[in-house]
Amino acid sequence: MVKSAAAMPLTDHLRELRSRLVKSGLAIAIGMVVGWVYYDQLFAWLSEPFETVVEESRGEGRTVTLALTGVADPFVLQMQIAAVAGIVLSAPVWLYQLWRFVTPGLHRNERRWALGFVAIATPLFGAGVLLAYIILPFGLQILFGFTPAGVENIVSVDRYLSFFLRTILVFGVGFLLPLMLVLLNFAGILSGARLISWWRWIIFAVFIFAAVATPTGDPINLLLLAGPLLLLVVIAVGVCVLNDRRRARKRAGEPDFSEFDDDETSPLEKPDSTPVEVASVIDDPEPI
Repeated sequence: MVKSAAAMPLTDHLRELRSRLVKSGLAIAIGMVVGWVYYDQLFAWLSEPFETVVEESRGEGRTVTLALTGVADPFVLQMQIAAVAGIVLSAPVWLYQLWRFVTPGLHRNERRWALGFVAIATPLFGAGVLLAYIILPFGLQILFGFTPAGVENIVSVDRYLSFFLRTILVFGVGFLLPLMLVLLNFAGILSGARLISWWRWIIFAVFIFAAVATPTGDPINLLLLAGPLLLLVVIAVGVCVLNDRRRARKRAGEPDFSEFDDDETSPLEKPDSTPVEVASVIDDPEPI
Protein backbone atom coordinates (compact mmCIF):
# COMPACT_ATOMS: atom_id res chain seq x y z
CA MET A 1 0.00 0.00 0.00
CA VAL A 2 1.46 3.38 -1.01
CA LYS A 3 1.50 5.97 1.68
CA SER A 4 0.30 9.48 0.94
CA ALA A 5 2.65 12.43 1.34
CA ALA A 6 0.76 13.68 4.38
CA ALA A 7 0.98 10.30 6.10
CA MET A 8 4.72 9.84 5.55
CA PRO A 9 7.01 10.90 8.40
CA LEU A 10 10.03 13.15 7.84
CA THR A 11 12.50 10.25 7.85
CA ASP A 12 10.60 8.53 5.03
CA HIS A 13 10.60 11.77 3.03
CA LEU A 14 14.36 12.13 3.46
CA ARG A 15 14.92 8.48 2.57
CA GLU A 16 12.83 8.82 -0.56
CA LEU A 17 14.60 12.06 -1.51
CA ARG A 18 17.97 10.34 -1.14
CA SER A 19 16.81 7.47 -3.34
CA ARG A 20 15.56 9.87 -6.03
CA LEU A 21 18.80 11.88 -5.94
CA VAL A 22 20.97 8.77 -6.22
CA LYS A 23 19.02 7.51 -9.22
CA SER A 24 19.17 10.93 -10.87
CA GLY A 25 22.91 11.21 -10.19
CA LEU A 26 23.58 7.80 -11.72
CA ALA A 27 21.57 8.74 -14.82
CA ILE A 28 23.51 12.01 -15.18
CA ALA A 29 26.81 10.15 -14.76
CA ILE A 30 25.86 7.71 -17.53
CA GLY A 31 24.86 10.63 -19.75
CA MET A 32 28.22 12.27 -19.06
CA VAL A 33 30.00 9.10 -20.19
CA VAL A 34 28.02 9.19 -23.44
CA GLY A 35 28.87 12.88 -23.85
CA TRP A 36 32.55 12.13 -23.24
CA VAL A 37 32.57 9.37 -25.87
CA TYR A 38 30.81 11.51 -28.49
CA TYR A 39 32.65 14.70 -27.58
CA ASP A 40 33.90 15.37 -31.12
CA GLN A 41 30.41 15.14 -32.63
CA LEU A 42 28.92 17.33 -29.89
CA PHE A 43 31.61 19.98 -30.24
CA ALA A 44 31.11 20.02 -34.01
CA TRP A 45 27.37 20.61 -33.46
CA LEU A 46 28.01 23.37 -30.92
CA SER A 47 30.60 25.15 -33.06
CA GLU A 48 28.68 24.88 -36.35
CA PRO A 49 27.01 28.33 -35.97
CA PHE A 50 30.42 29.83 -35.25
CA GLU A 51 32.04 28.06 -38.21
CA THR A 52 29.34 29.48 -40.46
CA VAL A 53 30.32 32.97 -39.33
CA VAL A 54 34.01 32.14 -39.86
CA GLU A 55 33.42 31.21 -43.51
CA GLU A 56 31.40 34.36 -44.15
CA SER A 57 33.99 36.53 -42.40
CA ARG A 58 36.78 35.15 -44.58
CA GLY A 59 34.88 36.19 -47.67
CA GLU A 60 34.61 39.71 -46.26
CA GLY A 61 38.33 39.92 -45.44
CA ARG A 62 37.95 39.54 -41.65
CA THR A 63 39.56 36.89 -39.46
CA VAL A 64 37.51 35.18 -36.79
CA THR A 65 39.12 32.40 -34.74
CA LEU A 66 37.83 30.12 -32.01
CA ALA A 67 40.71 29.48 -29.59
CA LEU A 68 41.69 27.85 -26.31
CA THR A 69 43.92 30.10 -24.23
CA GLY A 70 44.84 27.94 -21.24
CA VAL A 71 46.90 24.77 -20.78
CA ALA A 72 44.07 22.86 -19.07
CA ASP A 73 41.31 24.40 -21.19
CA PRO A 74 40.95 21.41 -23.57
CA PHE A 75 40.26 19.05 -20.65
CA VAL A 76 37.94 21.54 -18.91
CA LEU A 77 36.04 22.11 -22.17
CA GLN A 78 35.49 18.39 -22.67
CA MET A 79 34.28 18.07 -19.08
CA GLN A 80 31.86 20.98 -19.53
CA ILE A 81 30.39 19.57 -22.73
CA ALA A 82 30.12 16.08 -21.18
CA ALA A 83 28.34 17.55 -18.13
CA VAL A 84 25.84 19.46 -20.28
CA ALA A 85 25.26 16.36 -22.40
CA GLY A 86 24.74 14.28 -19.26
CA ILE A 87 22.11 16.65 -17.89
CA VAL A 88 20.27 16.84 -21.22
CA LEU A 89 20.38 13.12 -22.00
CA SER A 90 19.31 12.11 -18.51
CA ALA A 91 16.48 14.67 -18.39
CA PRO A 92 13.73 12.01 -18.77
CA VAL A 93 15.14 10.11 -15.79
CA TRP A 94 15.62 12.96 -13.33
CA LEU A 95 12.37 14.60 -14.41
CA TYR A 96 10.60 11.31 -13.73
CA GLN A 97 12.29 11.03 -10.32
CA LEU A 98 11.25 14.59 -9.51
CA TRP A 99 7.73 13.78 -10.66
CA ARG A 100 7.53 10.66 -8.49
CA PHE A 101 8.75 12.64 -5.47
CA VAL A 102 6.14 15.39 -5.94
CA THR A 103 3.07 13.43 -7.03
CA PRO A 104 2.22 11.82 -3.65
CA GLY A 105 1.21 15.28 -2.43
CA LEU A 106 -1.03 16.02 -5.42
CA HIS A 107 -4.63 15.11 -6.10
CA ARG A 108 -5.53 12.92 -9.05
CA ASN A 109 -6.75 15.80 -11.24
CA GLU A 110 -3.63 17.83 -10.39
CA ARG A 111 -1.44 14.93 -11.47
CA ARG A 112 -3.33 14.73 -14.77
CA TRP A 113 -2.84 18.45 -15.39
CA ALA A 114 0.83 18.25 -14.56
CA LEU A 115 1.35 15.36 -16.97
CA GLY A 116 -0.31 17.37 -19.73
CA PHE A 117 1.80 20.43 -19.02
CA VAL A 118 5.03 18.39 -19.02
CA ALA A 119 4.04 16.76 -22.32
CA ILE A 120 3.43 20.18 -23.89
CA ALA A 121 6.44 21.90 -22.28
CA THR A 122 8.99 19.48 -23.78
CA PRO A 123 8.30 20.22 -27.49
CA LEU A 124 7.87 23.93 -26.73
CA PHE A 125 11.30 24.10 -25.10
CA GLY A 126 12.78 22.13 -28.00
CA ALA A 127 11.22 24.55 -30.50
CA GLY A 128 12.78 27.48 -28.65
CA VAL A 129 16.20 25.81 -28.71
CA LEU A 130 15.88 25.08 -32.44
CA LEU A 131 14.93 28.69 -33.18
CA ALA A 132 17.93 29.92 -31.18
CA TYR A 133 20.24 27.59 -33.11
CA ILE A 134 18.91 29.01 -36.38
CA ILE A 135 19.15 32.66 -35.29
CA LEU A 136 22.57 32.39 -33.62
CA PRO A 137 24.72 32.62 -36.82
CA PHE A 138 22.92 35.81 -37.91
CA GLY A 139 23.46 37.34 -34.47
CA LEU A 140 27.15 36.43 -34.44
CA GLN A 141 27.62 37.82 -37.94
CA ILE A 142 26.11 41.16 -36.91
CA LEU A 143 28.23 41.33 -33.75
CA PHE A 144 31.47 40.52 -35.58
CA GLY A 145 30.55 43.07 -38.23
CA PHE A 146 31.50 45.86 -35.77
CA THR A 147 35.13 44.70 -35.76
CA PRO A 148 37.46 47.49 -37.01
CA ALA A 149 39.61 46.90 -40.09
CA GLY A 150 42.89 45.13 -39.39
CA VAL A 151 41.68 43.64 -36.09
CA GLU A 152 41.29 39.88 -35.63
CA ASN A 153 38.54 38.27 -33.55
CA ILE A 154 40.02 35.62 -31.26
CA VAL A 155 37.15 34.21 -29.25
CA SER A 156 37.73 31.95 -26.26
CA VAL A 157 35.88 28.65 -26.55
CA ASP A 158 34.55 28.77 -22.98
CA ARG A 159 33.07 32.23 -23.58
CA TYR A 160 31.47 31.08 -26.81
CA LEU A 161 30.06 28.00 -25.09
CA SER A 162 28.63 30.15 -22.30
CA PHE A 163 27.11 32.53 -24.88
CA PHE A 164 25.66 29.60 -26.84
CA LEU A 165 24.09 27.89 -23.82
CA ARG A 166 22.68 31.15 -22.45
CA THR A 167 21.07 31.99 -25.78
CA ILE A 168 19.36 28.64 -26.29
CA LEU A 169 18.27 28.55 -22.64
CA VAL A 170 16.64 31.99 -22.85
CA PHE A 171 14.86 31.05 -26.08
CA GLY A 172 13.67 27.75 -24.61
CA VAL A 173 12.37 29.40 -21.43
CA GLY A 174 10.73 32.14 -23.49
CA PHE A 175 8.66 29.54 -25.32
CA LEU A 176 7.44 28.22 -21.95
CA LEU A 177 6.06 31.57 -20.76
CA PRO A 178 2.71 31.22 -22.62
CA LEU A 179 2.30 27.82 -20.99
CA MET A 180 2.68 29.49 -17.60
CA LEU A 181 -0.30 31.71 -18.43
CA VAL A 182 -2.41 28.60 -19.04
CA LEU A 183 -1.15 27.09 -15.79
CA LEU A 184 -2.17 30.21 -13.84
CA ASN A 185 -5.58 30.11 -15.50
CA PHE A 186 -6.14 26.47 -14.61
CA ALA A 187 -5.17 27.32 -11.04
CA GLY A 188 -7.85 30.03 -10.97
CA ILE A 189 -5.39 32.92 -10.60
CA LEU A 190 -5.76 34.54 -14.05
CA SER A 191 -8.86 34.66 -16.22
CA GLY A 192 -9.01 34.85 -19.97
CA ALA A 193 -10.93 38.13 -19.82
CA ARG A 194 -8.22 39.66 -17.65
CA LEU A 195 -5.52 38.59 -20.13
CA ILE A 196 -7.48 40.07 -23.03
CA SER A 197 -7.78 43.38 -21.15
CA TRP A 198 -3.99 43.38 -20.76
CA TRP A 199 -3.25 42.82 -24.47
CA ARG A 200 -1.30 46.07 -24.90
CA TRP A 201 0.98 45.33 -21.96
CA ILE A 202 1.43 41.73 -23.10
CA ILE A 203 2.58 42.80 -26.56
CA PHE A 204 4.92 45.37 -25.00
CA ALA A 205 6.35 42.75 -22.60
CA VAL A 206 6.90 40.24 -25.43
CA PHE A 207 8.88 42.75 -27.49
CA ILE A 208 10.92 43.82 -24.45
CA PHE A 209 11.72 40.18 -23.69
CA ALA A 210 12.66 39.54 -27.33
CA ALA A 211 14.91 42.60 -27.38
CA VAL A 212 16.74 41.44 -24.26
CA ALA A 213 16.88 37.76 -25.23
CA THR A 214 18.21 38.10 -28.78
CA PRO A 215 22.02 38.20 -29.04
CA THR A 216 22.07 41.43 -31.06
CA GLY A 217 18.73 43.15 -30.47
CA ASP A 218 18.44 44.07 -34.15
CA PRO A 219 14.91 44.28 -35.62
CA ILE A 220 15.21 41.12 -37.75
CA ASN A 221 16.27 38.77 -34.94
CA LEU A 222 13.86 40.52 -32.57
CA LEU A 223 10.92 39.82 -34.88
CA LEU A 224 12.06 36.21 -35.38
CA LEU A 225 11.63 35.66 -31.65
CA ALA A 226 8.72 38.03 -30.93
CA GLY A 227 6.56 36.66 -33.76
CA PRO A 228 6.38 33.02 -32.56
CA LEU A 229 6.05 34.19 -28.95
CA LEU A 230 3.06 36.38 -29.79
CA LEU A 231 1.45 33.48 -31.66
CA LEU A 232 1.93 31.21 -28.65
CA VAL A 233 0.50 33.89 -26.34
CA VAL A 234 -2.60 34.22 -28.55
CA ILE A 235 -3.08 30.44 -28.43
CA ALA A 236 -2.59 30.46 -24.64
CA VAL A 237 -5.18 33.23 -24.19
CA GLY A 238 -7.63 31.30 -26.38
CA VAL A 239 -7.15 28.20 -24.21
CA CYS A 240 -7.75 30.32 -21.10
CA VAL A 241 -10.99 31.72 -22.52
CA LEU A 242 -12.25 28.25 -23.43
CA ASN A 243 -11.36 26.96 -19.97
CA ASP A 244 -13.24 29.86 -18.35
CA ARG A 245 -16.33 29.06 -20.41
CA ARG A 246 -16.10 25.38 -19.48
CA ARG A 247 -15.77 26.33 -15.82
CA ALA A 248 -18.76 28.70 -16.07
CA ARG A 249 -20.95 25.98 -17.63
CA LYS A 250 -19.95 23.60 -14.87
CA ARG A 251 -20.85 26.13 -12.19
CA ALA A 252 -24.17 27.00 -13.84
CA GLY A 253 -25.74 23.76 -12.65
CA GLU A 254 -24.58 24.18 -9.06
CA PRO A 255 -26.64 26.05 -6.41
CA ASP A 256 -25.47 29.56 -5.58
CA PHE A 257 -25.12 30.26 -1.86
CA SER A 258 -23.23 33.54 -2.25
CA GLU A 259 -26.23 35.57 -1.05
CA PHE A 260 -26.17 33.94 2.39
CA ASP A 261 -23.86 34.85 5.23
CA ASP A 262 -21.20 32.44 6.42
CA ASP A 263 -23.03 31.82 9.70
CA GLU A 264 -26.46 31.44 8.07
CA THR A 265 -27.92 28.02 7.48
CA SER A 266 -28.45 27.25 3.82
CA PRO A 267 -31.98 26.16 2.80
CA LEU A 268 -32.04 22.45 2.20
CA GLU A 269 -35.01 20.54 0.91
CA LYS A 270 -36.20 17.88 3.25
CA PRO A 271 -36.56 14.46 1.72
CA ASP A 272 -39.99 12.97 1.41
CA SER A 273 -40.82 11.05 4.53
CA THR A 274 -43.62 8.60 5.12
CA PRO A 275 -45.23 8.78 8.54
CA VAL A 276 -44.62 5.71 10.56
CA GLU A 277 -47.69 4.32 12.39
CA VAL A 278 -47.15 2.88 15.79
CA ALA A 279 -48.26 -0.70 15.70
CA SER A 280 -48.89 -1.04 19.35
CA VAL A 281 -48.78 1.04 22.48
CA ILE A 282 -47.39 -0.35 25.64
CA ASP A 283 -49.36 0.79 28.61
CA ASP A 284 -47.54 2.12 31.55
CA PRO A 285 -47.28 -0.46 34.25
CA GLU A 286 -49.41 0.05 37.27
CA PRO A 287 -47.61 1.50 40.19
CA ILE A 288 -46.73 -0.92 42.88
